Amino acid sequence: MKQFPERQLPAWNRAVLKVGSSLLTGASGELSDRNARSLAEFIVASRIAGREVVLVSSGAVAAGRARISTDAPKGSLVLRQALAALGQTRMIALWQGLIEAPVAQVLLTHDDLRNRRRYLNARNTLLELLRLGSVPIINENDTVAVEELKLGDNDNLAATVAALIDADLLMIASDVDGLFSAHPSRDPAARPVETVEAITADVLAMAGDAGSAHGTGGMRTKLEAAQKAASAGIATVLFNGGDMASLDLLARGFFRGTRFDAPQTRLAARKYWLRHAPGSSGTIRIDAGAARALLGGKSLLPGGIVGVDGEFARGDIVELARVDDDHAHPVARGLTQYNSGEVRRLAGRHTRDIESILGFSYGDTIVRRDDLVAMEANG
Repeated sequence: MKQFPERQLPAWNRAVLKVGSSLLTGASGELSDRNARSLAEFIVASRIAGREVVLVSSGAVAAGRARISTDAPKGSLVLRQALAALGQTRMIALWQGLIEAPVAQVLLTHDDLRNRRRYLNARNTLLELLRLGSVPIINENDTVAVEELKLGDNDNLAATVAALIDADLLMIASDVDGLFSAHPSRDPAARPVETVEAITADVLAMAGDAGSAHGTGGMRTKLEAAQKAASAGIATVLFNGGDMASLDLLARGFFRGTRFDAPQTRLAARKYWLRHAPGSSGTIRIDAGAARALLGGKSLLPGGIVGVDGEFARGDIVELARVDDDHAHPVARGLTQYNSGEVRRLAGRHTRDIESILGFSYGDTIVRRDDLVAMEANG
């Protein structure tokens, strides 16, 4: 069978690395560091090089199952929820023992990412964890998310997280070498697919069934994840996380596997979404100085705000308009960190006063520079 060639990884500074259950468990189902050790070394080497890695790790349910004996049906949702709770701490402990940096456990459900306020909370927490120098380890909150446990998978969760934190690259460590034109163990004519420019119906047809005893996702979920990442301007690489030679390549900036291209840059995809996504009817009016700062790539601070029109919730997309001769000129759109009532109270005040005015703080900015898009070229 033809092998994948060695190629350079796409340029990246922040990546999401997804590791499947099959790479973290031995034949008996117990957690094993055989593959995790090399993956952890890649994370550590990346951090030394000044890069950031967020880890989406499966394995909690498998680890929990190895700890107890039960007569309950293997497919029972209640059992899987209990096993996830039993195994989650062991999975986190495995990674903490291998990574010379503080690791942070973050459990998410799809509801956290659908609800705008919770989406913004999750985004801010993850970005702050990265700023603090930790390695966030993310999993679905299987113990309570019944719907997600039925429909969710960590491949798609990893793609969603990559978009959430504005990652440059999604890396999927699997127990297969990459995407093949057909199932390699069933079709001797199957050939490796080195690059996928777009995930079409023909590409999806190449996906086989799940090939692991412990995982919940097969090749199709990996293709879905790559497609989701591409729509956010994020490239994806799929490689064999159980192949030591492939893992050694990662630390040197190379990989063997399939690369899924993104049709546009991450920044362009996010800016497009901010510009065109449905927003609230609210407007934050700003002074000329704040307008210049926004157009120069800065965040919106309370001091540059002169008023608020309409109502909006935290996490809504609002219009930012410069006031000039009693006329409001649209300058930008962005996700607001505070609701309309809170912004009214903070208008014109210093960032250091936020907590004393509101009794709490979501941060020093009203709209972060990464969460806004300019609507005019100059001003």
